[in-house]
Amino acid sequence: MVDVAGAVRRGGVFRLPADARIVDAIEAAGGVAKGANPDAVNLAAHVVDGQRIYVPRLGEMVPAVVDTPTATTTPAPVDLNSATVGELDHLPGVGPATAAAIVAHREQFGPFASVDDLASVHGIGPAKLDALRGLVTV
Repeated sequence: MVDVAGAVRRGGVFRLPADARIVDAIEAAGGVAKGANPDAVNLAAHVVDGQRIYVPRLGEMVPAVVDTPTATTTPAPVDLNSATVGELDHLPGVGPATAAAIVAHREQFGPFASVDDLASVHGIGPAKLDALRGLVTV
Protein backbone atom coordinates (compact mmCIF):
# COMPACT_ATOMS: atom_id res chain seq x y z
CA MET A 1 0.00 0.00 0.00
CA VAL A 2 1.37 3.40 -0.99
CA ASP A 3 0.08 6.95 -0.74
CA VAL A 4 0.47 8.91 -4.00
CA ALA A 5 0.08 12.69 -3.76
CA GLY A 6 1.00 15.93 -5.46
CA ALA A 7 0.72 16.57 -9.19
CA VAL A 8 -1.10 13.34 -10.11
CA ARG A 9 -4.58 12.96 -11.58
CA ARG A 10 -6.11 10.97 -8.69
CA GLY A 11 -4.08 11.02 -5.50
CA GLY A 12 -4.80 8.47 -2.82
CA VAL A 13 -3.79 5.17 -1.29
CA PHE A 14 -3.20 2.31 -3.71
CA ARG A 15 -2.53 -1.41 -3.31
CA LEU A 16 0.33 -2.51 -5.59
CA PRO A 17 2.25 -5.75 -6.17
CA ALA A 18 5.34 -6.28 -3.98
CA ASP A 19 7.66 -5.76 -6.98
CA ALA A 20 6.02 -2.46 -8.06
CA ARG A 21 8.02 0.62 -8.90
CA ILE A 22 7.27 4.34 -8.40
CA VAL A 23 6.14 4.59 -12.05
CA ASP A 24 3.51 1.89 -11.32
CA ALA A 25 2.21 3.85 -8.33
CA ILE A 26 1.92 7.03 -10.39
CA GLU A 27 0.08 5.13 -13.11
CA ALA A 28 -2.31 3.75 -10.46
CA ALA A 29 -3.01 7.39 -9.55
CA GLY A 30 -3.99 8.11 -13.16
CA GLY A 31 -0.59 9.41 -14.25
CA VAL A 32 0.97 12.80 -13.76
CA ALA A 33 -1.16 15.93 -13.91
CA LYS A 34 -0.52 18.86 -16.22
CA GLY A 35 2.42 20.89 -14.95
CA ALA A 36 3.96 17.99 -13.02
CA ASN A 37 7.70 17.54 -12.69
CA PRO A 38 8.20 13.74 -12.85
CA ASP A 39 11.96 14.27 -13.27
CA ALA A 40 12.09 15.14 -9.56
CA VAL A 41 11.03 11.58 -8.70
CA ASN A 42 13.01 8.38 -9.22
CA LEU A 43 10.43 6.54 -11.32
CA ALA A 44 12.47 3.32 -11.35
CA ALA A 45 12.74 2.95 -7.55
CA HIS A 46 10.87 0.11 -5.86
CA VAL A 47 7.91 1.08 -3.71
CA VAL A 48 7.86 0.19 -0.03
CA ASP A 49 4.74 -0.67 1.94
CA GLY A 50 3.44 2.46 3.65
CA GLN A 51 5.51 4.80 1.48
CA ARG A 52 4.32 8.26 0.47
CA ILE A 53 5.16 9.22 -3.12
CA TYR A 54 4.96 12.91 -3.91
CA VAL A 55 5.13 14.27 -7.47
CA PRO A 56 5.92 18.00 -7.38
CA ARG A 57 4.79 20.59 -9.89
CA LEU A 58 7.38 22.31 -12.09
CA GLY A 59 9.26 24.83 -9.94
CA GLU A 60 7.88 23.43 -6.68
CA MET A 61 10.21 22.48 -3.86
CA VAL A 62 10.03 18.75 -3.19
CA PRO A 63 8.88 18.24 0.39
CA ALA A 64 11.27 16.21 2.49
CA VAL A 65 8.81 13.57 3.65
CA VAL A 66 10.45 10.63 5.36
CA ASP A 67 8.49 7.45 5.99
CA THR A 68 9.09 6.49 9.61
CA PRO A 69 7.40 4.09 12.00
CA THR A 70 6.47 6.90 14.35
CA ALA A 71 6.05 10.62 13.93
CA THR A 72 8.61 11.25 16.67
CA THR A 73 11.44 9.39 14.91
CA THR A 74 13.76 11.69 12.98
CA PRO A 75 16.40 9.96 10.85
CA ALA A 76 19.94 11.20 10.95
CA PRO A 77 21.14 12.91 7.78
CA VAL A 78 23.15 10.73 5.39
CA ASP A 79 26.85 11.63 5.34
CA LEU A 80 27.88 12.19 1.71
CA ASN A 81 31.50 11.40 2.54
CA SER A 82 30.90 7.97 4.03
CA ALA A 83 27.55 6.72 2.67
CA THR A 84 27.42 3.64 0.47
CA VAL A 85 25.56 3.46 -2.82
CA GLY A 86 22.83 1.51 -1.00
CA GLU A 87 22.41 4.19 1.67
CA LEU A 88 22.29 6.99 -0.90
CA ASP A 89 19.82 5.02 -3.04
CA HIS A 90 17.27 5.20 -0.19
CA LEU A 91 17.14 9.00 -0.39
CA PRO A 92 14.03 10.36 -2.16
CA GLY A 93 14.73 11.13 -5.80
CA VAL A 94 18.08 9.29 -5.76
CA GLY A 95 18.21 6.02 -7.64
CA PRO A 96 21.04 3.56 -8.14
CA ALA A 97 22.63 5.54 -11.00
CA THR A 98 22.67 8.84 -9.10
CA ALA A 99 23.88 7.12 -5.92
CA ALA A 100 26.72 5.54 -7.89
CA ALA A 101 27.53 8.93 -9.46
CA ILE A 102 27.79 10.51 -5.98
CA VAL A 103 30.19 7.81 -4.78
CA ALA A 104 32.21 7.97 -8.04
CA HIS A 105 32.49 11.76 -7.73
CA ARG A 106 33.68 11.41 -4.12
CA GLU A 107 36.26 8.80 -5.14
CA GLN A 108 37.51 10.86 -8.08
CA PHE A 109 37.58 14.34 -6.51
CA GLY A 110 37.82 13.61 -2.78
CA PRO A 111 35.37 14.34 0.01
CA PHE A 112 32.55 16.82 -0.39
CA ALA A 113 33.31 20.11 1.34
CA SER A 114 29.63 21.09 1.51
CA VAL A 115 26.22 19.79 0.50
CA ASP A 116 26.24 22.35 -2.31
CA ASP A 117 29.08 20.36 -3.93
CA LEU A 118 26.41 17.84 -4.98
CA ALA A 119 25.57 20.27 -7.80
CA SER A 120 28.72 19.10 -9.59
CA VAL A 121 27.52 15.47 -9.65
CA HIS A 122 26.02 14.30 -12.94
CA GLY A 123 22.26 13.84 -12.52
CA ILE A 124 21.79 16.33 -9.68
CA GLY A 125 20.20 19.60 -10.67
CA PRO A 126 18.98 22.52 -8.55
CA ALA A 127 15.60 20.92 -7.69
CA LYS A 128 17.12 17.62 -6.60
CA LEU A 129 19.81 19.43 -4.62
CA ASP A 130 17.16 21.47 -2.79
CA ALA A 131 15.17 18.30 -2.05
CA LEU A 132 18.26 16.59 -0.59
CA ARG A 133 19.62 19.55 1.35
CA GLY A 134 17.98 18.64 4.67
CA LEU A 135 18.57 14.91 4.28
CA VAL A 136 22.33 14.87 3.74
CA THR A 137 25.40 16.23 5.48
CA VAL A 138 29.21 16.30 5.07
